[in-house]
Amino acid sequence: MADYIPHTHAEVSEMLKFLGMNSLGDLFAHIPEALKLSRGVEIPAGVTEPDAAQLFNDFAAKNKAAELLCFAGAGAYDHEVPPVVRALGSRSEFVTAYTPYQPEVAQGVLQAVFEFQTLVSRISGLPIPNASLYDAATGLVEALNMTAGATGRKKMVISAGIHPHWRQTAHTFARGTGHEIIEAPLVNGVTDWTLVDCTDAAAIVVGYPNYLGILEDVAVARALADEHGALLIVGADPVAAGVLKTAGQWGADIFIAEGQPFGTALSFGGPYLGMFACTEELIRRLPGRIVGETVDTEGRRAFVTTLRAREQDIRREKATSNICSNQTLMAVTAAIQLGWLGTAGLREVAVACARGTHYLHDQLSEIPGVTTVSSAPFFREFAINLPISNEEVIVEMAKLGFLAGVSLAQLCGTSDRSLEGDLSRTLIVSVTERRTKAEIDSYVDALRKVIAQ
Repeated sequence: MADYIPHTHAEVSEMLKFLGMNSLGDLFAHIPEALKLSRGVEIPAGVTEPDAAQLFNDFAAKNKAAELLCFAGAGAYDHEVPPVVRALGSRSEFVTAYTPYQPEVAQGVLQAVFEFQTLVSRISGLPIPNASLYDAATGLVEALNMTAGATGRKKMVISAGIHPHWRQTAHTFARGTGHEIIEAPLVNGVTDWTLVDCTDAAAIVVGYPNYLGILEDVAVARALADEHGALLIVGADPVAAGVLKTAGQWGADIFIAEGQPFGTALSFGGPYLGMFACTEELIRRLPGRIVGETVDTEGRRAFVTTLRAREQDIRREKATSNICSNQTLMAVTAAIQLGWLGTAGLREVAVACARGTHYLHDQLSEIPGVTTVSSAPFFREFAINLPISNEEVIVEMAKLGFLAGVSLAQLCGTSDRSLEGDLSRTLIVSVTERRTKAEIDSYVDALRKVIAQ
């Protein structure tokens, strides 16, 4: 296998020297030993191809995660992916398509991305979408960069209700850009803007709903942005657009969202899909690609990447963004899923999620020792306080066939103070349209047993 490793021994040594390490083992020392493969995969000599395939199937069968009924959310959701989405999204024209720099040979992909943009515009309520970003966390960074360029300011006020991973990504990039990031804390699960100074802010960032599933009053954030001359960024759940006002209807300048719910399986965390849209005033600062409609030399409808030169990709510090790619395959898949659902279908999915989540909330509230983190209204997930460790609950519930939820201690980390209290006993739970009433009832019964034992 060494013949296929692109880095020479000299290059590897130079990298390790720069990092202050002695070996590649040092590079991976932070990974717990229990998670490392202590030895290579043992395949008997001369084994046939069918036998080798069966051997790997046996290895895969040891992973039981896919068999668990998923009640986890917090940014990644177990939605139904219809067969038509898998069939069309896996066509070779989409799967193997190269970056469409040459529109004359990429009209199909360009049109599919154009349709994706149209659907994002409808979900966001804003007129100018791009051809997608890597994920929502990337979207937040790009949105902050846009506001800094548009206002000439460096101060960013971000609600602690924005997903912890998005905020961590923003903090990482801020170390290079020099942005000053101030987080507005949550009180009863809702952003308390009075506890921060928004003077000279470039951006006000709010979640709708926030990462706890709670519905924020975006009008308050809009008024705050107007008062201080800032731009409003709304980090939205795109499924919520089926029943709630869009970010644009709330007066957002920039919309960001994680598009994973539309046709992308959980896949252990990726690849996912960043949705992004903005007002027309910000179009020249839009990160990444945008596909436009035009006509060819014979007057026929045609599609091209537009409003940006390819030189944008190599302008380095002068570029308005360092993003020069997008998630075409996931974007096309999302467009197929949304086209399949239609307006009525998206509403049905959103309603099913909300009804199932509220039913689960009511049932869990009857278990002794279980309380909700907030009394504020929520959409399709919520956080609960448990009488025992959430890690214990997750492990024991997995034995009973359930992915119980997401540990806030793991999600937020010890340095995140978006919530008060003992996060090791707090769990985020969610319900999608895939969960039946019988499954929800079984989950509640299992949790009651785990807590009581």
